[in-house]
Amino acid sequence: MAHRKVVKTNNAPSAIGTYSQAVKVGNTVYVSGQIPLDPQSMQLVGGDFRAQVVRVFENLKAVSQAAGGSLRDVVKLNVFVTDMSNFPTVNEVMAEYFHGSFPARAVVGVASLPKDAQVEMDAVLELPEEVDLGP
Repeated sequence: MAHRKVVKTNNAPSAIGTYSQAVKVGNTVYVSGQIPLDPQSMQLVGGDFRAQVVRVFENLKAVSQAAGGSLRDVVKLNVFVTDMSNFPTVNEVMAEYFHGSFPARAVVGVASLPKDAQVEMDAVLELPEEVDLGP
């Protein structure tokens, strides 16, 4: 059975419930849903929808790095939006973070998200080799 490790970083928002930022099992990392919270203030970022999407990708990037990987290792991305008319903005911002080989992805319209965020994303990473995160 693969070793299970909780991933935690101060460079992404702390969990606001009973969950971990991510859990690493073998070479696979399961990143919990990230909303556009600033990691220092734990407040939603100001600005438009695009600013929220950028913050979510920055949070995903920080958790991925804490797990020993990067966004290049994302194999599956789930995107939840409260307004599907913002879908083109998700694509535009995603193209700034992913180049060439895109992960598999689902985009789902939802009625609401925690803290009245307009977007939330979770991800699954497959790391090239098992990275030891220590105790």
